[in-house]
Amino acid sequence: MVYLLDDEPEMRKALTRLLRAQGLAVRSFANARELLAEPPPRGPACLVLDVAMPEMDGLQVQERLRGRGVDLPIVFLTGRGDIPMSVRALKDGAEDFLTKPVDGADLLRAIRAALQRGADRRAKSDDLAALRERLALLTPREREVLGHVIAGKLNKQIAAALGTGEQNVKVHRGRLMRKLGLKSVADLVRAAERLGLPPEG
Repeated sequence: MVYLLDDEPEMRKALTRLLRAQGLAVRSFANARELLAEPPPRGPACLVLDVAMPEMDGLQVQERLRGRGVDLPIVFLTGRGDIPMSVRALKDGAEDFLTKPVDGADLLRAIRAALQRGADRRAKSDDLAALRERLALLTPREREVLGHVIAGKLNKQIAAALGTGEQNVKVHRGRLMRKLGLKSVADLVRAAERLGLPPEG
C-alpha cells in the first residue's frame, strides 16, 4: 500500500494514476489530519509525503508518526526543498527526498526501495516478537542456565554456580534450546543480544 499525502489535487491525481498503473494500491490524502486519522497499515506500506503544506508540514507529519510508533518508510516530495531540510528528513529516517516535478521512474524506484525496506523491517520485528514469545516459555531455571551459557561458561561451571549437577544443566540447556528453536550456542548468543538479555556473572 502506498499512502500519498499532497495538498495539491492535480498532483495527487497524477501520482495516483502513475502508481496504480504500476499495480500499486494507493490511498491519497489532502491533509495531515486525514492521514493521521488512519489506522496503522497491517502489510508492507510506505508514505509519499509533500513537504510544504499548510497546517502541518511533511517534517511535522514524520515527527507525529514516529511519536506514535508508526514505522512507515517515507519518500519526501518537495517543490522548494533545501539541503538542511533534506538532511533533517533523512536523519529522521526518511527513505528518500525528491524534488518536484518528480521523474516518474525515480519516484517508482524510491517507492519500491521503501516498500522493500519496510517489509524487511516488519519481518525482523515479527521474528523478534516470535522470539520473545518463545522466551516466555522458559522456566526460571532455564533462564538462569541461558544467562550462564551466553556468558561462555561450561556446563560444569554452570552446575557449580547453580549448585546442581552437570547432567541437570545439560537437560535444562537442551530444553531451552528446543523451546527457543535454536541449534547452536552462536545462535543463542545472537538471539540473546536481540532480546537484550544480559549474561550471568
